[in-house]
Amino acid sequence: MAMLTALNLFHSLPLAELEVGKQFYWHLGNLEIHGQVFLVSWFVIAVLLIASILATRNIQMVPAGFQNVMEFALEFIRDLAKNQIGEKDYRPWVPFIGTLFLFIFVSNWSGALIPWKLIHLPEGELAAPTSDINTTIALALLTSLAYFYAGFSKKGLGYFGNYVQPVAFMLPFKLIEDFTKPLSLSFRLFGNILADELVVGVLVLLVPLFIPLPVMALGLFTSAIQALIFATLAASYIGEAMEDHHGEGHEAH
Repeated sequence: MAMLTALNLFHSLPLAELEVGKQFYWHLGNLEIHGQVFLVSWFVIAVLLIASILATRNIQMVPAGFQNVMEFALEFIRDLAKNQIGEKDYRPWVPFIGTLFLFIFVSNWSGALIPWKLIHLPEGELAAPTSDINTTIALALLTSLAYFYAGFSKKGLGYFGNYVQPVAFMLPFKLIEDFTKPLSLSFRLFGNILADELVVGVLVLLVPLFIPLPVMALGLFTSAIQALIFATLAASYIGEAMEDHHGEGHEAH
């Protein structure tokens, strides 16, 4: 009897209201779109556009204020791309790597800093776009297309010779590797961001005052690390696709 009473008490707690997997759908014909992901993604894109405009509207020879922050971010991304792709080939890929890093970084932090749950939707709730598996798979597939394009544009049809190096029976293993790369990227990012949001959500429901604050601070740190890992691995895959296996190639990470 005591156990049943305890179970009933547990189910009456606010924790039982924390639901995962409910979505706010937009219907375009027969197509269902996760509306909450688009709404927050557009917010993240708007933040990045406004930041770019503010940083470039009055460029000074000696940077200060917001221009200084953006130039530091650009220098950081440039160094990341150079280290992973190589001195000779990195420049055209800085915009792609930078866009990946900044979009994921701002998306992750938006989920950690902004109380999206205060905005009520008919179904589901607003959250970081990167806590939705569809977003992370889309980013990973873009990365896959990027490294296929990088290898093919540099080596032509010779790029596909990598699949049978050093011996022909490596072909199926290398094909499997090309499928697992985007999968590992997408699930790693999705799992970490969703887990962080769930932990903070549960703690806020159980202990709404001070206990969640250290976890939120840790969440900001891990969110930044996840953006860095994704961008670094994406640059690394692009560098590997362009690497010359017969001689000079870029230095390994």
